[in-house]
Amino acid sequence: MVERQLRARGIVDERVLEAMRRVPRELFVPEDQRQHAYDDAALPIGYEQTISQPYMVALICSLLSLHGTEKVLDVGTGSGYQAAVLAELAGEVHSIERVPELAERARGTLEQAGSTVQVHVGDGTLGLTEQAPFAAIAVAAAAPSLPPSLYEQLELRGRIVVPVGKLKHQRLELVVRTPEGPATLRSVPCRFVPLVGTDGFAQHPLG
Repeated sequence: MVERQLRARGIVDERVLEAMRRVPRELFVPEDQRQHAYDDAALPIGYEQTISQPYMVALICSLLSLHGTEKVLDVGTGSGYQAAVLAELAGEVHSIERVPELAERARGTLEQAGSTVQVHVGDGTLGLTEQAPFAAIAVAAAAPSLPPSLYEQLELRGRIVVPVGKLKHQRLELVVRTPEGPATLRSVPCRFVPLVGTDGFAQHPLG
């Protein structure tokens, strides 16, 4: 996976590649999907959510440019996989999930994987004001636009990576908080499940 799906497609941050090697992705995939754990694809995890494609996880982590000491917010815990990778790269990781059942399952999986991620239940579009500011925020679901509450919880020069756009067509954007306001440094096509909440989509299109 690391050599064929990541390095061969332009992921060159060695810390990210090593983190992807260390985190056992199969633990975060439902048992009936484990034969596909390292496929180049997103996989369903229930509750109309997915575990992201390995390349997208690596790309998000690379764009955040973490050095190992940062406090990071992961929005949309899902399986907990992206949070686990982030925990290999940062000093402190908080992850927020709106579906209590997914949050509880992720806590168990993260503990099994030996990860120190702190999982919270709540509206991820509003972030975690009690833990802010964050040096970096990773969003694993698509928002109609940059969620203002998340941007406000970034420290100055902090980075947020978030898919932005319509339900079926989005761009993964890297935005930096500057004194002059949000600065978008990179944007690439992508497709994620919708980010549901106050600063996201009102409801999941499937229910």
